[in-house]
Amino acid sequence: MKKEFGFAIVGTGLISTTHYEQISAIEGAKVVAVYSRNEEKAKTLAEKAGADWYTDYQEMLKRKEIDIVSIITPSGTHADMAIEAARAGKHVIVEKPMDISLEKAQQMIDACREHHVKLSVISQHRFDASTVRIKEDIDSGHFGKMVLGQASVNWYRPQSYYDTSKWRGTMEMDGGGVLINQAIHTIDLFQYFMGEVESVYAHTAILAQEGIEVEDAAVATVKFKNGGLGTIVATTAAYPGLSARLEIIGTNGTAVIENDQLMKHYLRNPDNETKAFNLASVQNHYGGDSDHASVNPAALDGSSHRLQFIDMINAIQEEREPLVNGEEGLKPLKIILAIYESARTGQPVLLEDF
Repeated sequence: MKKEFGFAIVGTGLISTTHYEQISAIEGAKVVAVYSRNEEKAKTLAEKAGADWYTDYQEMLKRKEIDIVSIITPSGTHADMAIEAARAGKHVIVEKPMDISLEKAQQMIDACREHHVKLSVISQHRFDASTVRIKEDIDSGHFGKMVLGQASVNWYRPQSYYDTSKWRGTMEMDGGGVLINQAIHTIDLFQYFMGEVESVYAHTAILAQEGIEVEDAAVATVKFKNGGLGTIVATTAAYPGLSARLEIIGTNGTAVIENDQLMKHYLRNPDNETKAFNLASVQNHYGGDSDHASVNPAALDGSSHRLQFIDMINAIQEEREPLVNGEEGLKPLKIILAIYESARTGQPVLLEDF
């Protein structure tokens, strides 16, 4: 069994520090290489990590010490970078969204399968204590039939957020706006809890920002294959940055997760009595509003990222699929792209036809 796993961080954007810090906190894991097109940024992060730096991606992939590459480049480059890594025999972790097109995302999945490497798509909130608790209760039948779900992400991004990087806010590299970038994690948990989506009907708009090509406000109604209904509301215009909230309602239970904390959790027992649970044991720690991702994307609590990195290491050692593999990463992407199609056409979209 391998004693130490070498990681390469591919990209030096806002989330790169979280990846470096959380990988470095894992016993038996080490960042050995950093890649960026920007030499100064590559050197800065590599020096902090005690790693080598590269501006030539193909050259970096030749390193035998690299077992896993963690890709955090602009969204529109994810599949191409992942496919190259797979061909080089490296396992792949890729930040959300896994790409901005279903075709490219599927090519990524196929390449990893072909070259017998693992693929994990970052959906770190599936590892939150609140998520694990509610998912267990749903899967065990304690929630009963899933009736209604409401997902809302009311965050704030100033104009400067888009102005600091040329690729942000563009269809070519971002692939979309608040849905595919900020709300994708909440949408992933939404379908993870409520079940497979049958259809969506949506509207999107650019209402607050200037000079961007992607939506900063979106609303969608959702019909699930199990008969449940739902809504998705998202914006990056909610000054000064409010919350990400999930409300899950079943015939025998309800739950509310807000800013990744389990705020309400009720289950009806067989005697038709309602039990409210002590939530203290399933809270995830966050600081004040100014320190939360609702307003500051660099203020992400990385502990759940660490759990997903550990899951990838365990998947390699145990020769199993990561808990959030390529097929799982494809699910929220497909929902979001179907929402965009509905908004474009003004018609409901069936996911099986999309």
